[in-house]
Amino acid sequence: MGQILFVVWRESIEALLIVGILYAWFNNGNASVHQGLLWLWLGVGTGLLAAISLGAVLIGFTEVLSSNAQDYFQTAMMLIACVLIVQMVIWMRRHGRTFKHDIEQSLVKQQHNANWWGVSLLTALACAREGSETVIFLYGLGFGRSGHINIMQWLAVLIGMTLALLTFYLLQLGSRIFSWRIFFRITEIMLLFLGVGLFESSVDKLIDKEIIPTGIDTIWDTSQILDDSGTIGSVIATMTGYRAHLALANLLAYVLFWLVVWILLRRTRNC
Repeated sequence: MGQILFVVWRESIEALLIVGILYAWFNNGNASVHQGLLWLWLGVGTGLLAAISLGAVLIGFTEVLSSNAQDYFQTAMMLIACVLIVQMVIWMRRHGRTFKHDIEQSLVKQQHNANWWGVSLLTALACAREGSETVIFLYGLGFGRSGHINIMQWLAVLIGMTLALLTFYLLQLGSRIFSWRIFFRITEIMLLFLGVGLFESSVDKLIDKEIIPTGIDTIWDTSQILDDSGTIGSVIATMTGYRAHLALANLLAYVLFWLVVWILLRRTRNC
């Protein structure tokens, strides 16, 4: 539940940021652009509908697969979610500083061309992107994998969205409380740990399917200190990739993940 809440909270804030920038631009008192608000909300609705449709397809697809095929499909989705998380962090590092400016420049261009459909498409694509990433992340964490969604999962989504609205409001009050830059840096780190947790879970499934060897079955056993099958341990395992019984394959996967992230972040700084 905690992992689902975090993903919905973080991704909802990013979507709110995009919509907030667009809304502020259209609602600036200029009558010539104020009419674009209708196209803004049309784009938001279209983007959300696209994300919801993707979620329905994933859940429906799970129901028609055999048990063995489900395992492979879910492993692939966890790997995709992991890649998307890393890609999103790298993208934000590259474009975070000019993010607001780039959106506003695109809006000016659409206004000059009197192309409100372009504005709606821009909004729809932005919301669909964030929504689709959220859907894939949640599916990778187990949301709807069994073909249905229980009440606790829905509750986590609702709480995550509520916290996102509250966080967005507080951040809008200004940097005296908490700056956007610090917020995104902290959540980027949390997302990367969530990414390595998904990567380790996919490695576990591949080991179970005997696709990759363990190398050494148990390098260490810390289950007496923190069991990753317990309530707290399972949350930490998902959010950090922790394993109480660590195999060599898991250790190598953990090192590989952070090595790739380090190389990508270095390249981002050099751009």
